[in-house]
Amino acid sequence: MQLVASGEGVELMAGRRLTNPAGSSNDLRGDVLRVLGVLKVATADQIQRIASPHLTYRHTTKPTAPERKTARTASHAGALSDLRKHGLAENGGTTRAGESLRNLTTKGLEAASYELGRPLTEMGSTARGAGSSGATHPMAVNETVIALLRPKPDLRLLTREPAEAKAAAQAAVDAPAGVGTIASYATEVPLPATGTWGAPGKGGAQADIVLTAPQDQIPLLFIEVDNCHETAEEIAAKLLKYSRFFKRQIKDTDCKNKPMWRTRWMARVAERGEAPHPPVLIVFNHIGARDPNRTVPRLQELTRPLWAGEPADGFTSYDRKIPIIATGLRNLRAHGPGGPVFLRFGRTHMQPLHEAIGNPRRDAVLARRAERMKAQQEEYQEQLRRAAEQKRAEREAARPSCAGCGRRFDNDRWENTRLSPTPGNRWHPTLCEPCEAKTVATEDQAERDRLEQEAAEKARGWRSRFRPG
Repeated sequence: MQLVASGEGVELMAGRRLTNPAGSSNDLRGDVLRVLGVLKVATADQIQRIASPHLTYRHTTKPTAPERKTARTASHAGALSDLRKHGLAENGGTTRAGESLRNLTTKGLEAASYELGRPLTEMGSTARGAGSSGATHPMAVNETVIALLRPKPDLRLLTREPAEAKAAAQAAVDAPAGVGTIASYATEVPLPATGTWGAPGKGGAQADIVLTAPQDQIPLLFIEVDNCHETAEEIAAKLLKYSRFFKRQIKDTDCKNKPMWRTRWMARVAERGEAPHPPVLIVFNHIGARDPNRTVPRLQELTRPLWAGEPADGFTSYDRKIPIIATGLRNLRAHGPGGPVFLRFGRTHMQPLHEAIGNPRRDAVLARRAERMKAQQEEYQEQLRRAAEQKRAEREAARPSCAGCGRRFDNDRWENTRLSPTPGNRWHPTLCEPCEAKTVATEDQAERDRLEQEAAEKARGWRSRFRPG
């Protein structure tokens, strides 16, 4: 039996090897499909850091950085090789640093849509040819996604690693969390100012990244990544396209006009007369010649009509304005979305992402108003309660008492005596029901006694009349 089981095991392994020569598992290939379905083109290193961050802390004893990278990415490189064998992935050139790039085929994009649970129409392109010039922009987009995600390693998978590696992994776990999961992100998303989602017309923009993470209080965020090659004027033109897209109205399934973006994404609805557009984050990756510290002030001036709010009662209203935020990729990597590294246009201090995309002053003013309203409502309810108690006390003071036993009338007795205040046959409005019953019983007994006495006297009279002389 053991020999047969062993032989079957060998046959099964051989079958797996024939199907997937690199020996990758279904889970690994699924991870690769999900990551490439979002990023479109990526290196094995980027895929590993997103899908299996614990591997970053393995093989740390190997002598050189290339050897460590080769070891920790080996499993995902094997999964990519098996996907290529099945026609789902392909080589996409190399980065400027010489790393191999991988992207999905059309067939692979369809498989990734199943893994991500997204319609194929929302998956974008295969990014074929993106690596022909080093893919510097896609690489910056990928690093932005990783910096926002901040994937946490699973410490249970690192029990056999050296103490230094465990300490580094623990530090990553203890660091502030990122935003969303890989499924929360989409790249190369068209924003049609004309045309349709599937066939955008001229004049629209294409978002580098769209983040939807309502579980982390970021329902919708558009992200542009700039390698510092574009001028402030060029970026401003792109933001103007965003504005055109946000203003575009189409009929929804309820036959009512609404912003086109709301037919695809959820976000905060109009509240108290304010309906700001979704926020746009610009991430500067300083590898080009332009200095973002000079670009941002100029960009603020050029786009002021898009983001500048109007003074309201104690805060600034951004109704139908675009919250525009800027940060640097280096700072984003170091501090994550929870760090004070985001500059909201129109503000003078750096903030965490949640505060930068929101309106804290407005929230504080509305919170104070809500507290005042709550206090006023509680005071009003207390006044009603005191008035009701006083009314009950006055009613109780006016409640009549039984003339017989002194006990106060219940509500039904009181109501009946008010409706019939005049005494009548078997009705005693000054008595409670038990006393009335006793009185009536006494009166009945007295009446019976009187009748019996009258009858007895009458009988005696008859007997005396007919008594013999």
